Amino acid sequence: MRILAANPWAVEVPQAGISGDHVLNALTATVFAVDDEGMIRYINAAGEQFLRASAGNLLNQPLSSQVPEDSPLFGLIDQARTHQQAVSEYDITIETPRIGRNFVNLHAAPAPESPGMVVVTVFPRSIADKIDRQLTHRGAARSVSAMASLMAHEVKNPLSGIRGAAQLLEDGVSEENRALTGLIRDEVDRICALVDRMGLFMDEASVRRDPVNIHQVLDHVHQIARNGFAKGVRFATNFDPSLPPVRGDRDQLVQVFLNLVKNAAEAVPARGGEIILESAYRHGIRIAVPGSRDRVELPLVISVIDNGPGISDDLRPYLFDPFVTSKPDGSGLGLALVAQIVQAHGGIIECESEPKRTVFKVFLPMHSGTPSA
Repeated sequence: MRILAANPWAVEVPQAGISGDHVLNALTATVFAVDDEGMIRYINAAGEQFLRASAGNLLNQPLSSQVPEDSPLFGLIDQARTHQQAVSEYDITIETPRIGRNFVNLHAAPAPESPGMVVVTVFPRSIADKIDRQLTHRGAARSVSAMASLMAHEVKNPLSGIRGAAQLLEDGVSEENRALTGLIRDEVDRICALVDRMGLFMDEASVRRDPVNIHQVLDHVHQIARNGFAKGVRFATNFDPSLPPVRGDRDQLVQVFLNLVKNAAEAVPARGGEIILESAYRHGIRIAVPGSRDRVELPLVISVIDNGPGISDDLRPYLFDPFVTSKPDGSGLGLALVAQIVQAHGGIIECESEPKRTVFKVFLPMHSGTPSA
């Protein structure tokens, strides 16, 4: 792919015999370029429709003549230009008398071969989609909490028996197996703590805000999985060791990734199944805080990747709804619980899926303190 010198926004693709302008004009997303003086230097056909004006009236005009100067769009453009890296922002409202109110996601990236130029992509989102991301099926989750409360007593009784049996076994096993009995006791204690805080779908106010080392959480989940439900699955890790601590509740985060890894283990093939755990720092991901104008940065991205058959297109829009499952014996509560816990932590969860590659990405806020042990 080559950028033509005569027109920096015309991308030549000689193999396909089609110009870059035709490609960009075929996109449903708005794409425009702004120079270091804030002037619009390029806009595609979707951008003309979005701004309700022709390219002839938009080109070489200041962006501020089309969008209010206090819009987060300008801050995103400045951030991309200053740091010379791509940044994204979710759940932005762009509103003017001409175009009305629009709920969008924004992506801004510097143009390396044109100093000072920033390319912005605007992805429209419906009101329902906006609410879905931030409130994550809260109403449906509340309907499950009453049922969970009724089950709490019955769940704790067998757990007490399991813990007692693990303690009796501990005295007569080898040092290597003693680590496994200790793991059983620790997990029983963690489940009892979850039950004590019932319901499982809790409000944000009840979430602890401790500094948590997410790699210790993932290591713990990995240990449980490889000694239990995912014995025959190959695991790989790709961690960023410099990642700062997450702000949240360790036990709840264990619950999140235990559910995601268990789902992945059930999806991968019996032979050649693989699960990859990744952590990364992604600068520039921000979302709105419900009920305020504040925006929270979510730079910590934890991914659970599997090589299963993928999730069907029909199921994907309802993936985090309670009682929705593709498993014959599944309850459909696991991912609903995951989504609620992530939302209560101020984060978001996304899923990308295709045959032989499904990725669940959890975006979380970081804590400024010291990781907990």
